[in-house]
Amino acid sequence: MFEKEIAQLKEAIDTSKEICVFTGAGISCPSGIPDFRSADGLYNESGTGGFLPEEIISHSFFVEHTALFYDFYKSKMMYPNAKPNKAHIFFSKLQAKGKNVSVVTQNIDGLHTDAGSKHVFELHGSIRRNYCTNCGAFYDEKYVYSSIGVPVCKKCGGIIKPDVVLYEEPLCEETVNGAVDAIKKAECLIVVGTSLAVYPAASFLRFFRGKTLALINKSPTPFDGAANIVINDDIVRITEALCGEN
Repeated sequence: MFEKEIAQLKEAIDTSKEICVFTGAGISCPSGIPDFRSADGLYNESGTGGFLPEEIISHSFFVEHTALFYDFYKSKMMYPNAKPNKAHIFFSKLQAKGKNVSVVTQNIDGLHTDAGSKHVFELHGSIRRNYCTNCGAFYDEKYVYSSIGVPVCKKCGGIIKPDVVLYEEPLCEETVNGAVDAIKKAECLIVVGTSLAVYPAASFLRFFRGKTLALINKSPTPFDGAANIVINDDIVRITEALCGEN
């Protein structure tokens, strides 16, 4: 199934020097991290303290109900034992083949970097970076995850906040500019594991002017009609096929 599309994608990758990979939660599901909008996704969780997940992961909720925020964040959004899967690794290894590969991701799990990708634009931040809201001191995810209750700064006692973009917060301008430049330069744009329903991130696709737009997602997206290649299948199976493993 999808043999023709996989062959087309392989040719597009082989013949392109500039490649951009745009990823969503679907690429990390095989690593044991749930997505947001599926039946088993984060937004269908019960939340904490009677609040909906969308309420909890907002800036105002973090400020007003910090303890409840961290109860939810640590249990539902941090996966310290997650490892990169074959898809993360496949895209990182393209760099060794002389390709200029940029990754634009909506994910906060840090798995693209763990896999070895060098040019990663994390639109929604990363659980790997955490800063004191008072003095700006840096803390890694292990410190936050192992803290009892609300993590506080060892230097000044200030509350630590994850460097992730919550609802009501803007995206980082520098990251956005880097992501847009990567998409503009790409000859081949591979979109993986995203419904393309999250804005403004999904709107970034309008900057693509290259030759091949490939969409790999288990379900259809609003952009399927604009793509050269559409594959509605699991990304790990597709990368295995691209590597000749099946």
